[in-house]
Amino acid sequence: MYKFGPIQKKILITLLGGVALGMSNSPRQYYRTLRTIRRDWQNVNQHSFNRSVGSLAREKFVLEKRLSNGSFELTLTEEGEKEAKKLSLLGSSIKFKKPKKWDKKWRLVIFDIPEKDREFRDILRGHLHELGFKKLQHSVFVSPYPFEKAISELTGLYSAGKYVRVITAINIDNEKNLKNHFFK
Repeated sequence: MYKFGPIQKKILITLLGGVALGMSNSPRQYYRTLRTIRRDWQNVNQHSFNRSVGSLAREKFVLEKRLSNGSFELTLTEEGEKEAKKLSLLGSSIKFKKPKKWDKKWRLVIFDIPEKDREFRDILRGHLHELGFKKLQHSVFVSPYPFEKAISELTGLYSAGKYVRVITAINIDNEKNLKNHFFK
């Protein structure tokens, strides 16, 4: 996997943010996203930026097009977009609002990810811990909250859906211990 520097990460995520801007239906959301992007770029050194763009272009994550007025246009490649989505997801926690009332269902995430995909396995475990899942066994995690969509997005980014199952259950034999853990 390519190791991105901090400015390279910003470039990719900003270009991905441009996609989000283009898809925004709400002017309020559009300007909020634009302000966030602008704030992130205020302290970037121009020389480091140019070097980072060149490196991303060589690695085929972005296409750099020089315009006649001396400026240039950056476009994410398909591979660049995929990497930007990963960075965006990994760089921040998955945002999820826990429901006020429990629906009395347990979400189990089970996985059997091959050694060649160890990186994704570690990323998945990290996100499950971050989301507050409790580890039941080495590759089995449980939560009372409906995180199915977040897990689906994560596995989709890594094309690892065939290794991960999400099960919704109404009863688990150690439910009393789990309730104590989640609802102290």
